[in-house]
Amino acid sequence: MGKLTARKVATLKEPGLYGDGGCLYLAVGEGNAKSWVLRTTVHGKRRDYGLGSASLVSLAEARELALELRKVARQGGDPAQFLKKESLTFEDATRRVHEQVVKTYKSKGHGERWIASMEHYAFPKLGKRPIDQIQSSEVLEVLTDIWVSKHDTAKRIKQRISSVFDWAKHAGHYSGENPVVGIQRALPTIKHQAEHMAALEWRKMPDFMAELAKREGTSARCLEFIIHTLARSSEARLACWGEIIDIVWFVPAERMKRNTLHRVPLSSGALAAVRKMEGVGQKLIFPSAHAGHTEEKPLSDTVFRALMGRMGYHGITTHGFRSTFRDWCSEYAKAEREVAEAALSHAYGDKVERAYARSDMFERRGDLMVKWSRFLAGEEGKVVKLAR
Repeated sequence: MGKLTARKVATLKEPGLYGDGGCLYLAVGEGNAKSWVLRTTVHGKRRDYGLGSASLVSLAEARELALELRKVARQGGDPAQFLKKESLTFEDATRRVHEQVVKTYKSKGHGERWIASMEHYAFPKLGKRPIDQIQSSEVLEVLTDIWVSKHDTAKRIKQRISSVFDWAKHAGHYSGENPVVGIQRALPTIKHQAEHMAALEWRKMPDFMAELAKREGTSARCLEFIIHTLARSSEARLACWGEIIDIVWFVPAERMKRNTLHRVPLSSGALAAVRKMEGVGQKLIFPSAHAGHTEEKPLSDTVFRALMGRMGYHGITTHGFRSTFRDWCSEYAKAEREVAEAALSHAYGDKVERAYARSDMFERRGDLMVKWSRFLAGEEGKVVKLAR
């Protein structure tokens, strides 16, 4: 049998022992549990040594560790003792875990933020400590500093520290219970309050759009496009000319939060914003003016806040316009819930309902988008605010 490959490791399902050469084997058990085993001879007797779960220890890492243990055995030593003595620092272990998890992320930035958060919050107290000596009290100290003031960040740090210890335990570098287990009982209880993106009241949208139309520049046209299409900022800022066919914008799955292709019917307002950008960018519809001459770059997400500030609108967010649309659907347009949610590319209903709802309701969304565009342009009649 030839050497194993990462793909073969991932796809093997039949229980058994699969050799990689060099005394290293992949053990596949019931339920598709996979682990690494070194089978070698020590003092004239065959010994098996567990090198960790295949889900946490890569093929390359298993080969490296197996080679080290074989050297120990050839020199008359005991690989079991070597495994106990090898001690990684918390930083070493974290970076090994990061090398594995970063491969699963679609966004490069996500992986960078993962390790940066550990460098900033966990490494100052835990980084140089041998991982097999770290206690729950030390992890608690890291989390206590930010548990109240930066609660969402603290929860992410807690999960990431836990994943490092899970890896260390399965890889043979940590023998105790994961020190993160149960630690939340020693931390203050934080009452969760939903945080909503600051949004403009829907009745003010025609005036806002009229003011936006007076503004020059790519950021203004891109914001118009975002509002008319209900796109998320990154979906629109990275929009390419090749994605628009006739009056439909095909947003690739890799840019969508739900990771599925999204068809957007373009209203007259959305098309007007696009047409004003013709001849500006070769690939991107809304390229940054600071991209230089060699490569087009998308707009920064921060340009919209600055633009709205210049317009005199402070404290609202780009994402908030999606909430504005949802309120308009409920209070003014009386749009059906599933159509409004589909326009926002939201999943709706329970699992059973979603399993049978295969249509993206493109035609019905198109009608709603036309009505939204007409409202934004002030063509739906003057809105009278009723007295309470």
